[in-house]
Amino acid sequence: MTAPGVDDAVQQKPPPTERRLHPVTPLRRAWAPVAVLIGWAVHDPDQTQRQLARLTTTTLLLALAVLIPAAALYGFLTWWFTHFSVTESELRIRTGLVFRRTAHIRLERIQAVDVTQPLLARVAGVAKLKLDVVGADKKDELAFLGEREARALRAELLARAAGFAPETAHEVGEAPARELLRTPPRDLALSLVLTGATWGTLAAALVVPPLLWLATHSVWSVLATALPLLGAAGASSVGRFVSEYDWTVGESPDGLRIDHGLLDRTHETVPPGRVQTVRIVEPLLWRRRGWVRVELDVAGSSNSVLVPVAPRAVAEAVVARVLPGVVVPPLSALSRPPRRAARCLPLWWRGHGLAVTDAVFAARQGLLRRSLALVPHAKVQSVRLTQGPWERLWRVADVRVDTGANKTVSARLRDAQEAAELLGAQAERSRTGREGARPDRWMV
Repeated sequence: MTAPGVDDAVQQKPPPTERRLHPVTPLRRAWAPVAVLIGWAVHDPDQTQRQLARLTTTTLLLALAVLIPAAALYGFLTWWFTHFSVTESELRIRTGLVFRRTAHIRLERIQAVDVTQPLLARVAGVAKLKLDVVGADKKDELAFLGEREARALRAELLARAAGFAPETAHEVGEAPARELLRTPPRDLALSLVLTGATWGTLAAALVVPPLLWLATHSVWSVLATALPLLGAAGASSVGRFVSEYDWTVGESPDGLRIDHGLLDRTHETVPPGRVQTVRIVEPLLWRRRGWVRVELDVAGSSNSVLVPVAPRAVAEAVVARVLPGVVVPPLSALSRPPRRAARCLPLWWRGHGLAVTDAVFAARQGLLRRSLALVPHAKVQSVRLTQGPWERLWRVADVRVDTGANKTVSARLRDAQEAAELLGAQAERSRTGREGARPDRWMV
């Protein structure tokens, strides 16, 4: 039986306050009609050139007089009809000028809340809020909010997702962070110089176009090949430097915070308990300096890099904060496949190794570019044993573990008897690991 007045109190609860985006947002959205025209022009350049040739100065001015106000009106109306509000259990985003769309984002389903600032947004003092949600292929976003408002809303969403009462969530504020690592720009630049992919794409950009010219004598063929190769070389060197500049990792109650970017500044959060796999990558030319790169597989998130470059000891200390209680096994602790595995994979079989601890399944691969993958037992979704006909002949097999990030880590070319025992033992470790795993909630 419900106490008198309870239903009335629920019914009289005021609706959540709806808020609008920052007033500069219409300027961003006004480009949509212009982008459509540019896309049409690029799609059919010959027709575009013929149409432009027919235009007189008066016609062109009249077209601009219509296009600019129409674009401005479109930007204003899309901004005017976009609202968002935060309730006790969800974030609601209402958009749509002609076709209305309302997104109901459950707070307990939020995995990450990132704040990004493109260059022009930094100049205007605004920011974009991106949300990773369980089961959503595409990130929901609020673009744009004032920089302070974006940070305050992020803190409020994380507080409510952690279970704070609605009336106190907005008072919690942004949790303090303790800096764990900052990558010096000099080390980042030198690491890119010592990366084989940079020199490989640059060499291809310098060698392939001249050979293509000698074979075809076609300028368009040379440009169509050289420009993508030069772009790939720039993306693997200058692009990565701009993106990973001033990389900072900090620890806070709501997870590890990652700030980076020279032009576009990004503030990301590695959600606690959501990391499925950690990879410690060691390129050949980095070994003399003792540098490594740490990459992540996070369920439902786009976060893929934890540390762009750092000494191994520093990187392992950061890994210990991501995976509490995990000690990265040294190379001496990794067992190689049996020597007969060379019949299946000559020379490269030496690059594979395996170590299973109480906390993780660790598999290594690669000779020139070593990669050690660490999978916590609690994050293993399934275990498989695979064996081709040639592997059956030499009594070796692969053990593959699948994680919640739709990724697979493989222990290659293990002895067949060892692989069968590992299959059963890993299934049991995964079951017991999930029973004692920490909760996947914010600030817990």
